[in-house]
Amino acid sequence: MIEITTSRDEALIETAVDWMNKGHGVAIATVVSTWGSSPRPVGSQMVVNDIEAFQGSVSGGCIEATVLTEAQFVIESGAPQRLKIGIDNRQAWDTGLACGGEIEIYIEPMAAWRGIVDELSRVTALRGSCCMITNLSTGEKRLLASNLPIGVSKINDDLRSAAEGVIASGNSTLLKLENEEYFLHSLSPMPELIVVGAVHIAQPLVQMATLLGYRCSIIDPRKKFATAERFPGTNLIADHPNNVAKELRVHSRTSVVALSHSPDLDDPILRLALDNDVEYVGALGSRKTHADRIERLRKFGYSEDQLRKIRGPIGLDIGSKTSAEVALAIVAEMTCIKRCGRHGRQHRE
Repeated sequence: MIEITTSRDEALIETAVDWMNKGHGVAIATVVSTWGSSPRPVGSQMVVNDIEAFQGSVSGGCIEATVLTEAQFVIESGAPQRLKIGIDNRQAWDTGLACGGEIEIYIEPMAAWRGIVDELSRVTALRGSCCMITNLSTGEKRLLASNLPIGVSKINDDLRSAAEGVIASGNSTLLKLENEEYFLHSLSPMPELIVVGAVHIAQPLVQMATLLGYRCSIIDPRKKFATAERFPGTNLIADHPNNVAKELRVHSRTSVVALSHSPDLDDPILRLALDNDVEYVGALGSRKTHADRIERLRKFGYSEDQLRKIRGPIGLDIGSKTSAEVALAIVAEMTCIKRCGRHGRQHRE
């Protein structure tokens, strides 16, 4: 059985909508810019209701109380508010930072999202990426999605181009355009890791990936390998990859790692990854094994550019020996691809 879960962003919005449906006033606070050392990245969010229940975070804990208070004013007035808050060195020390910084937070009534929540749900149901465009003066919102033709009307070319850049990079940003200021908020599906082969390396690999925020799935038809005891909390798919490939929802934030050493198991999921241009794809094996793999896949008509996306031998070259070290090399390479891009750094010569 293939399970579906929601990302942290989706869960916050669902919580806010649930509160509103129960009659609560709700505000949502979003980090729109940072300077210096800030505890949370741009785009981080926190939802607050009229009895000061909240979920999410806009800092390491040092300014949440201030945001809670200001959110109540926003709920009562219905007017959005921008806060610029400085974190001094003592506060920074308390939250584990090396030095202070500043955070700008936009707090708005959740009612402003009512007209766009359904569109957002359509995008996330298809595991698409999108950009939420908010006019910080008026509170007006538009949505530009990567996989649905919605939200593109009434957006001028410059704004659309900037929003498309946010979708591609995954980095939220402020934009000043024609005397207006917009916050372009990247909303992406939860990062997922699909591992073929419930082998020894896969155990530390899913543990590390889970800590990094990935939802992990293991595909292996050998039911004695793919067990809850060996992979607690992991989505286990005890079936042949040929049988499940069409059901898997892969997207731009999916990573695929083939560890089984069996072409019969690895190749169907590698082909799925190449067909859908996932974020990362790697396969375990020697250089000769990888050359043979590439030759097999070439016969299916994949271009050389597509085939070069498969990282093999897999992982950054850190001299790994143990299973845990190989897993570390793989998640390090996944992180490098995510942060630096496919051509940001070379993993091996």
